[in-house]
Amino acid sequence: MDVNQAKQEHLLALKVMRLTKPTLFTNMPVTCEDRDLPGDLFLRLMKDDPSTVKGAETLILGEMLTLPQNFGNIFLGETFSSYISVHNDSSQVVKDILVKADLQTSSQRLNLSASNSAVSELKPECCIDDVIHHEVKEIGTHILVCAVSYTTQTGEKLYFRKFFKFQVLKPLDVKTKFYNAESDLSSVTDEVFLEAQIQNITTSPMFMEKVSLEPSMMYNVTELNSVASGEESESTFGKMSYLQPLDTRQYLYCLKPKPEFAEKAGVIKGVTVIGKLDIVWKTNLGERGRLQTSQLQRMAPGYGDVRLSLEFIPDTVSLEEPFDITCKITNCSERTMDLVLEMCNTRSVHWCGVSGRQLGKLSPSASLSIPLKLLSSVQGLQSISGLRLTDTFLKRTYEYDDIAQVCVVCPYTSPES
Repeated sequence: MDVNQAKQEHLLALKVMRLTKPTLFTNMPVTCEDRDLPGDLFLRLMKDDPSTVKGAETLILGEMLTLPQNFGNIFLGETFSSYISVHNDSSQVVKDILVKADLQTSSQRLNLSASNSAVSELKPECCIDDVIHHEVKEIGTHILVCAVSYTTQTGEKLYFRKFFKFQVLKPLDVKTKFYNAESDLSSVTDEVFLEAQIQNITTSPMFMEKVSLEPSMMYNVTELNSVASGEESESTFGKMSYLQPLDTRQYLYCLKPKPEFAEKAGVIKGVTVIGKLDIVWKTNLGERGRLQTSQLQRMAPGYGDVRLSLEFIPDTVSLEEPFDITCKITNCSERTMDLVLEMCNTRSVHWCGVSGRQLGKLSPSASLSIPLKLLSSVQGLQSISGLRLTDTFLKRTYEYDDIAQVCVVCPYTSPES
């Protein structure tokens, strides 16, 4: 902490002290064997030491608490607390005392004073005390500016201030990744998986009290960080959720669009806001910190003007026997389409029915379900391909290959053979 001393002798003295949790007193136990020259001297000294734990004198941690000896580190998300005291060191009565505390960051100046009104008078050997609190939301250099103005008995108005400079450090390194869900019914679904990697980059352990995802208005979220154990769920990280220095932990969340948004094909596209992470932790003797990330954004997968997905498909079908599927066609554009469906056979998949059927007009964001029948002439895992949609208004064609996969087995043999 840097302090700029005032050049003029003042009647008042300003003292500032940061308020933090105390730490457990530590000592360095010295032991030896009984047959060594000191004998039991070291053990007797440790038993007489009031800072040691009775019955466990060789432990490094003692029973006493130690007040902070220096300013220490301040991390983003913690609450900065400071005690400010103005003492009248003179033999005069001082009037109209105004104490003001401001915190200057790289982007703003904040007033932290509990009261902006002046104290009418301060008698000799008396003091004015104040405690300020501020939740740190920016990293980098911070300057606490404490200013004192007062009036002497002769009516002279005096003013001085002190500057206390400190650095705010980053406690956690947070990285996020998005994954689009895959399923048997469609190559891309509307479900999104978010992986959050959180690393403790401080020098002390953290107790992770809460790591949650607050979704945006378009999504519902499911946390995948616990395992069901009977009627209760158990965290995948165990009962003691401690994060050691430089350790990394991964959290997983599944987001699914709300029904009112999922039905509108044109809503979830382009850059969409997913939500924000809310992280709460505790350090030394319950010192609490909290961080909220900025709004997480992701680029929604592009479906083009027309999206084709499968609503129903069997897991296993018999060789050369027809089976049914249900396709869902969604107009993702902002114009009405007049669609024609063509079914093109491939080497292994053969469509049943008339190709080139008219589907009619499809309004923007509207959907249409179509039952189709096909068969496979080749055993094994086969890809369903060969569907083609044509918009007769713009004479534009959309082809769909590898829509899904199906397991084709011979009806005279079991799937295992």
